[in-house]
Amino acid sequence: MISLLTPTHWKDYELIDCGDFEKLERFGNLVLSRPEPQAVWKKTLSDQEWKKRTHIRFKGRSATSGEWVKSTQQLPDRWNVEYQNDEVKINLRLGLTSFKHVGVFPEQAVNWDYISSSVKKFKASSPKVLNLFAYTGAASLIAKAAGADTTHVDSIKQVVNWANENQELSQLKDVRWVVEDALKFVQRELKRGKKYNGIILDPPAFGHGPNGEKWKLEDHIQEMMHDVVQLLDEKEHFLILNTYSLGFSSVIVENLIKTSFPEVQNLETGELYLQATSGIKLPLGVFGKFNKFQAE
Repeated sequence: MISLLTPTHWKDYELIDCGDFEKLERFGNLVLSRPEPQAVWKKTLSDQEWKKRTHIRFKGRSATSGEWVKSTQQLPDRWNVEYQNDEVKINLRLGLTSFKHVGVFPEQAVNWDYISSSVKKFKASSPKVLNLFAYTGAASLIAKAAGADTTHVDSIKQVVNWANENQELSQLKDVRWVVEDALKFVQRELKRGKKYNGIILDPPAFGHGPNGEKWKLEDHIQEMMHDVVQLLDEKEHFLILNTYSLGFSSVIVENLIKTSFPEVQNLETGELYLQATSGIKLPLGVFGKFNKFQAE
């Protein structure tokens, strides 16, 4: 059974509409218009409505870069939003980057809820959680706020610094920050005999390590999964694999997990999407996740 999951209670985020390769989103009090390659259908709202609502629009110069155009120069380049569920609360600093991102992927809130509830169910007093390809750290901070001893790995120093800013904003401390190629880090942890209760993987389609290591999802994900499941604590664990790649389906993710970890329990696979208030759904990647808890 394939699940379709979307965040349902994030007050500081709203997908207003999407279509014609764009999306209109509210982050806190600011409404942004930016490119979205998956939105191949027509917009639901009129161009006039989009223009009226948009505070800041991203104007692309190439496939990977562009500039932000503000409706008024008084609008900030940086601002904060809050995320809260039944277990935890975090604060995130957003910013206008040159490559259309703002520092958070809102659909991941579904996985954040899974992380916090799983950490709370573990018997271990300070369960260990590893976040790979960890970006600006929302998932790391959710795990930390829920009580986990958290390790955050990303290959880009600037985004790890950004994650540290988010830690301070969220009034948390002691996340372990690692700037390294994710696959190399996993292989080193295996040699050290390390174990983790929770592992989060949100790999890009393409990427580079700090020393020029190349990452291509379809070339490296099998090796990564084979290695990473060996780091899981046998008694209690969870793992989330999330991919945003037009070529990947949830069946591929299911096969990857089952062949890498035949003893998997409680496996759930499906798609993440954002529900626009205009009525349309925006698909934003596929996931596989599973957990195991000690019996009462």
